[in-house]
Amino acid sequence: MRNVLVTGGSRGIGLAVANRLASSGDYNVVAIARSESNGLARVISDAGPDRLHFRAFDLAQIDRIPAFVKELRDAFGAIYGLINNAGIGTEGLLSNMHNSEIEALIRLNVLSPIVLTKYVARHMMAEGAGRIVNISSIIASTGYHGLSVYAASKAAAAGFTRSLAREVGKLGITVNAIAPGFVDTELTRSLDDEGRRRIAGRSALRRLPEVDDVASMVEYLLGEGGRNITGTLLTVDAGNTA
Repeated sequence: MRNVLVTGGSRGIGLAVANRLASSGDYNVVAIARSESNGLARVISDAGPDRLHFRAFDLAQIDRIPAFVKELRDAFGAIYGLINNAGIGTEGLLSNMHNSEIEALIRLNVLSPIVLTKYVARHMMAEGAGRIVNISSIIASTGYHGLSVYAASKAAAAGFTRSLAREVGKLGITVNAIAPGFVDTELTRSLDDEGRRRIAGRSALRRLPEVDDVASMVEYLLGEGGRNITGTLLTVDAGNTA
């Protein structure tokens, strides 16, 4: 089985991705998060500890990432897939956000995945194969009131994806990004029912996408169907941006 790392794997989209990949039987999944959630513990119990593993790590600790990647490589062997999903979505008007909040968001949403990818990609390059998937957001292109810094970080993920795809393509590595719409995660639970209905009403399919819709796209990109897809931003938003 191929080893896949999923950051932010304890909840939301990351948990759905970890669950789907582990359940497929094709992957040995390592879910990375600061702490193990009850949801992740249940998924590990269902999938079995030989299919899904948890490793506690704070990705904001940039200087520790190289050693952490080495630990993972030593423990599990070659790394085939990296899903850069971990991130925070601090809300607030830019004029009112504290500089420390801005810095923390950019550190975790932009700097951490770039540095993590650097060290994981080195191992992929040595193996001559690998799949990298970065989780962006439709907000990177549409904008949203009170999420300007978050939008900037997700736009960075899209630009990073396109350029890195050209750097590592000749070595057998694909790099893609997925831009989810307003799915049922902690970021969107602050919306009331009316807000959800309004967003769903703007979508071509008149509904909100679910986390498993994003997970199935990740699975596709990791599989045989995704072998010639790289440098692409794929939108999963039920037609919100159509």
